[in-house]
Amino acid sequence: MPSANEKGSDARSTWALDREIVLSRVIAAPRSLVFKAWTDPRHLPRWFGPAGFKIETQEIDIRVGGRWRFVMVAPDGTRWDSRMVFLKVEAPHLLELDHGADKDDDPGRFRMIVTFEEQSDGKTVLTMRQLHPTVEQRNAGIGFGAVEFGYQTLDKLANHLTTMR
Repeated sequence: MPSANEKGSDARSTWALDREIVLSRVIAAPRSLVFKAWTDPRHLPRWFGPAGFKIETQEIDIRVGGRWRFVMVAPDGTRWDSRMVFLKVEAPHLLELDHGADKDDDPGRFRMIVTFEEQSDGKTVLTMRQLHPTVEQRNAGIGFGAVEFGYQTLDKLANHLTTMR
């Protein structure tokens, strides 16, 4: 019988719509620039996170097998130790990563796939797909504000891109 960690790993590798959160936005910037904002250590910490949140980077190595360890600081001072581990970095169209607390074997860790689709008008359709280990975790994330916070993060990205041009 698989251990809880093995089950979590299997759950993250088998996509299921009832464990998924999908966010998408058209961004008025070329795909190469949007991808750079996600993969350049000078830019990612400057825009990532919901409105009013600050990022304190502990370590950042954006490559396959690399990780970004950071503290997300809420406006009220609440701190969340966070970690992203990059599984795929395929410029300029795909990122795949695991995102969760900054600890090994985090049961709340979820898989995220970010796609960058270039449009003929110079804009980019960015889609973030999150796959949570359980339906309950997905629902709790939605209840906590994952969708609202996700769109605030994409708003910050779009605003940051105007400074990159």
